[in-house]
Amino acid sequence: METLAEQRKRASKPLLWIGIGSIIMAFAGLTSGYFVSRTTLVQNEQWLTFDLPPAFIWSTVAIVGSSVAVWLAKRAIASGDKSGLNRWLVITFVLGVLFAVLQFTGWGQLWDDQIYLTGPGSNPAGSWVYAISFFHLAHLAGGLIALAITLFKSLRNKYSSDDYHGVSLFSIYWHFVDLLWLYLYVFLTLIR
Repeated sequence: METLAEQRKRASKPLLWIGIGSIIMAFAGLTSGYFVSRTTLVQNEQWLTFDLPPAFIWSTVAIVGSSVAVWLAKRAIASGDKSGLNRWLVITFVLGVLFAVLQFTGWGQLWDDQIYLTGPGSNPAGSWVYAISFFHLAHLAGGLIALAITLFKSLRNKYSSDDYHGVSLFSIYWHFVDLLWLYLYVFLTLIR
């Protein structure tokens, strides 16, 4: 008979995919709303066209680098290298925090260019960029919390080459958040 811990472990991956599916639907709604607003307001000449802030490209580099680090972390524990797992998880955390800092920097660059979220002088184009990037950052913050838990467990030797299920779950989510940002960055760059 399967233990409760085994049942939870078996159910965790399908539940993660269900959660990822719901996040995809939320962002599909956001990008659809952006597209509809843009289409309507461009026709009325009320849509502000601007370039994304330079910090957003650097944040993209940071999150792609963090995804590479996660891949290396999972590879390390699969081969039994616990210190490699710890090292790559720390690097992932640093790059994830760097991504967040660069997002705030990008919002500051938008502000400096007089592109505001709300209030006098704001435009729906800018408001959408703030909203979409903030919503993504909120999901990245959830990933950073999961990463902190994974790193804590790793430092307490909870993972081995025979059992690194938690690392696998975290890596799926982190790669998803990375791919999601790449999609959003390309979307916001091309649909101006």
